[in-house]
Amino acid sequence: MNTVNNKRRKESVEKIEKVFMELLQTKELKEITVSDICKLTGLNRSTFYANFVDIFDLSLKLKEKIETDFSSQFRFGDPENKNIGALRMFTHIKENQIFYKTYFKLGYDESHKIMIYDEKLAEQFFVNKNIEYHIEFFRHGLNAIIKMWLAGGCRETPEEMAEMLKLEYSGRKID
Repeated sequence: MNTVNNKRRKESVEKIEKVFMELLQTKELKEITVSDICKLTGLNRSTFYANFVDIFDLSLKLKEKIETDFSSQFRFGDPENKNIGALRMFTHIKENQIFYKTYFKLGYDESHKIMIYDEKLAEQFFVNKNIEYHIEFFRHGLNAIIKMWLAGGCRETPEEMAEMLKLEYSGRKID
């Protein structure tokens, strides 16, 4: 394989994704055009179309990238420190704010794929038949907290956010 071309292709895709995410901060998806992206990246339309079918394909591929990146890094319920997963999550979100703002702006959070949920941990606190309701409540609540934190510019530290999340579980045993 031609390593130079692979490197160039990867750099082109990264440029396209970066500009796309930046545009999404001020425009709706339907308002963004391939021409906008090419103009801002300095790339040809043929480069865009060599990597993506259209704007919606770019959007879906970026969604998959975000979900893969997120899920490869985080697991809640570490037996040694139940707060470590949340701290790593909030730290990663703070360091990659535009990535997550994009994910939420595109409405992909409704699928909950970005939210990794440790059902074993939940079973420690919620031992009843209604655990599915708790899981759904928690996922939506965590998404709302993350969106609010991002909208506020991540003013609180990741440690403060992880502690808030930890307090939501403190002392819970619901039958």
